[in-house]
Amino acid sequence: MAWRALVVEVDAAAADALGDALLAHGAAAASVEDALAGTPEEQPVFDEPGAGAAGAWKRARLRALVASDADPAQVLAAAACDAGLPAPPHYAVEEVGDTDWVRASRDQFAPIRVSERLWIVPSWHAAPDPGALNLRLDPGLAFGTGSHPTTRLCLRWLEARVHPGATVLDYGCGSGILAIAALMLGARAATGVDVDPAALEAARANAARNAVPARFVGTDVPLPADADLVVANILANPLIVLAPALAAQCRPGGRIALAGILAPQAPAVAAAYAEWCALTPFGAEDGWVCLEGVRR
Repeated sequence: MAWRALVVEVDAAAADALGDALLAHGAAAASVEDALAGTPEEQPVFDEPGAGAAGAWKRARLRALVASDADPAQVLAAAACDAGLPAPPHYAVEEVGDTDWVRASRDQFAPIRVSERLWIVPSWHAAPDPGALNLRLDPGLAFGTGSHPTTRLCLRWLEARVHPGATVLDYGCGSGILAIAALMLGARAATGVDVDPAALEAARANAARNAVPARFVGTDVPLPADADLVVANILANPLIVLAPALAAQCRPGGRIALAGILAPQAPAVAAAYAEWCALTPFGAEDGWVCLEGVRR
């Protein structure tokens, strides 16, 4: 099917409602970005729980994918009415050429070299280095493909800290990439925890693909408080809230690594864990920091 992109600019507060209404009126997809994206006035927003709306955009650019035979003015008018807008906003239409979307999506995900011996390789690619540790992982519904700096920082931490026989806990496991990597690096056991059932399903499928016995459970499952290594790649505010729980899962003398932290947030996260360990930077990439410490 041929598609066109319907592009509008609206107050940021109305963007979600209008996007939902466009989907309800036949749009195949809708995305929202800062209307000032690409300019010095762009405001990065990481949608972090507990961060509030202080960094929210003033204006948003909404792009919706509609069928080429649809009347964009009619679709937008109906959606604007449903979204409670006083009038349809001005719009532009961008032509979208015929595309093999599966192939286009796959082309975005090439093998990723994490370190000298660790690669992340999508299932449709040959391993660039057959002698390396090649973690097979396809992009899906859960976070953690290796393309984000925080994931790579955690993988390098595991490579440096996993020892034969180690037990590893990955809190907020997403795709399961960290627990899977820990086992490939020599850990005896690795458990991933996530609140999202879809993430747990994806993680189990990824573990099977890599033939490792990683265990993935929900947050309601009790865990032994004796992990050698605890790693959590989430975001700063949840990490602060979870400090007592994460510290409790690590044995005395074990190590904790935390990621998903922007450099200016690192002091606040370190302060939240000071009762249990002194966190110091393990590494940094593109403004993101991985903190680590030894459990007292």
